[in-house]
Amino acid sequence: MAVEFIDNICAQESVSFVGMAKNTGKTECLKWVLSACAKRGELIGITTIGLDGESCDQVTGTEKPEIYLTPDMLFVTSEKLYHERKLTSEILSVSRQSTALGRLVTARAITPGKVLLSGPISTGRIKEVIAELHQYGAAHVFVDGALSRKSLGSPSVTEGLVLATGAAVSPNLSELVRKTKFVCEMIDLERFCSPVETELLDIENGIYALDDDGSIVDLGISSAFLLEQNRDRLFSHGHRLFVSGAISDKILDFLRCQPDIGKTQVIIKDFTKNFATPMAVHAFQQKGGKIMVLLRPRLLGVCANPWSPAGYVMDSDRLCSELTQALHVPVMDVRRLEM
Repeated sequence: MAVEFIDNICAQESVSFVGMAKNTGKTECLKWVLSACAKRGELIGITTIGLDGESCDQVTGTEKPEIYLTPDMLFVTSEKLYHERKLTSEILSVSRQSTALGRLVTARAITPGKVLLSGPISTGRIKEVIAELHQYGAAHVFVDGALSRKSLGSPSVTEGLVLATGAAVSPNLSELVRKTKFVCEMIDLERFCSPVETELLDIENGIYALDDDGSIVDLGISSAFLLEQNRDRLFSHGHRLFVSGAISDKILDFLRCQPDIGKTQVIIKDFTKNFATPMAVHAFQQKGGKIMVLLRPRLLGVCANPWSPAGYVMDSDRLCSELTQALHVPVMDVRRLEM
């Protein structure tokens, strides 16, 4: 299964690694994939959404695996963290745009060593960084992603996605499987294809309608909290709605109670914009409503971490077995794998 997993990753030009919670083993999985690709002679580029790679988790205080690079690997990080690297590298470019930690530096590792990664925070800039790393010769670009309300960037800009889950999500195995299955369902939402896709991705606020001719209509509804006050305006241009921000229980519960729910399509940018609970999503879908996404990466596999920083450990074989049965994708505990 390990060989199949790496084969699936190497078939993609870009792959994001996303954790359902802190300490689910996302970075450990990424480290293992980097090592496996290096043994295959694959030229890799790597960056992250926002800040990652710190040796100690700034929220929980637990130790985090550092990102270890081998010679010729390409990486993107901020100026501040670039100066703190523990390897020799060659600077390829420095961005004009700045982040909270300085401009972004694109570099090539000359000697092996560790580096702290800090990347772009917007979806558009992430796409640009991926393209740049390909231009410098990277066969595959890996993005350390995030599921966060605070992140403006989306891991869904990549072709493939690896999801990390584990005991840190829930101490109850059934609950862990249920939560992971729901996230996988959201990753697998139907993609909405449209000539105005790029224009929609650039919209940051408000709820819009999409006419049958494909035009975007600003409904003048800036927030989901204003839905009830704008009930008549909401469906004035049909039942295809684009929500530029996140969807919540409030939005789906309101729409579920409207006439012609079976005709209603809610379009969001990607699965990370869904903050509605499984109950609200499934109730909306059972009434005939449809949720679609503009960006849809292919789920390549799931990395499961049976260990929790709270101190309990699940049975790895049972964890991986039950997740495999529920998800129908490769599932593995990367700490037990060797190439």
